[in-house]
Amino acid sequence: MTELPTYDVVVLGGGIHGAGVVQAAAAGGWSALLVEEKALASGTSSKSSKLIHGGLRYLESGQLALVRESLAERETLLRIAPELVKLVPFYVPIYRATTRRPWKIRAGLSMYALLGNLAKDAWFERVPRREWEALDGLALEGLQHVFRYNDGQTDDAALTRAVVRSARSLGAEVLCPARFEAAERDGDGWRVRIVAPDEERIVRARALVNAGGPWINRIRGRITPLPPGFEVDFVAGTHVELDGAMERGIYYCEAPRDRRAVFTIPWKGRTMVGTTEERYVGEPRAVEPTKREIEYLVETFHRYFPRRTVTLVDAWAGLRVLPKGPGTAFDRPRETTLVVDDEARPTTLAIYGGKLTGYRATAEKVLARLAPSLPARERKGDTATLRLEADAADRVSPLGDPC
Repeated sequence: MTELPTYDVVVLGGGIHGAGVVQAAAAGGWSALLVEEKALASGTSSKSSKLIHGGLRYLESGQLALVRESLAERETLLRIAPELVKLVPFYVPIYRATTRRPWKIRAGLSMYALLGNLAKDAWFERVPRREWEALDGLALEGLQHVFRYNDGQTDDAALTRAVVRSARSLGAEVLCPARFEAAERDGDGWRVRIVAPDEERIVRARALVNAGGPWINRIRGRITPLPPGFEVDFVAGTHVELDGAMERGIYYCEAPRDRRAVFTIPWKGRTMVGTTEERYVGEPRAVEPTKREIEYLVETFHRYFPRRTVTLVDAWAGLRVLPKGPGTAFDRPRETTLVVDDEARPTTLAIYGGKLTGYRATAEKVLARLAPSLPARERKGDTATLRLEADAADRVSPLGDPC
């Protein structure tokens, strides 16, 4: 009988978290295989707000640890991926009708700077009144204060592909497109069946990582015996793209309808506005912007930039995965949850939730949890120092497939 190909780690899902885990595994010296059904970053990882940030708004819900880790990861990504992650000015306008008063914004920005270890990139300042006219047509009536601070911006899909390229350079393998069909317990590991366009492959894995994002529980259901997990809510986040670009930076605005934070972002010669938070029930790939969400975002943009022409060019939606529960999406914790089958020697691990900014830290935590079940290997690199290179050629391969 032919011996099956064996991998230390098989990662299911080619979004930013799957990419991060396969890179971390390869950097640790372990043999790793990434399986993605459609294309790298084809789901939520290409439909985010494109921000590498600490999450200023999460200070309101007391998620200090998340903000601290995110700010540290922002600094790491600025260092290792300077072509892909850039610091951008963020502006916070305060009007007479703004719910969050100047003292509250100042306190939040001060805490943000403190959690960022008071580094120069974490400083903030008030924008002098004489400069307001130059702020991309920002509405001036009722404007009382404008704060400016710095945070990061990226191309989320390009970043995902760069991480996968790094993983490949370290010896990881990638099957894309390829469908994960099933996994069955096989001694102290797993027998994994994968269907690619022209073949079926069966491999053995010492550890399985479920990085399926919105498909996480669907993937979980194909593993026998069923590993631990929990029910989730899908929260749809819509973005619109408008004609014309903002020139000064990103604007952190308060939506007139419900006082949620909405970003207005320069994006590839256009203006991106987002995001919404609406519960979604249905097939993940079928999520689409609703008329209500589009109107909400256009209305918010027009409130803050009434002198700019509003021409809708595109709209798209992605899904967040949050633990199932009552209340609004904003009030739910955003910390990533790692669920394993065995606390002492795990062989399956599922990544529930997660943020673009923290993908690398999450990946390192995943490998730390799996390490007791993996053989000793010689480390090849450190994801905190491995350079991530931008590559125009990765956007479309010769076959038109962004894998």
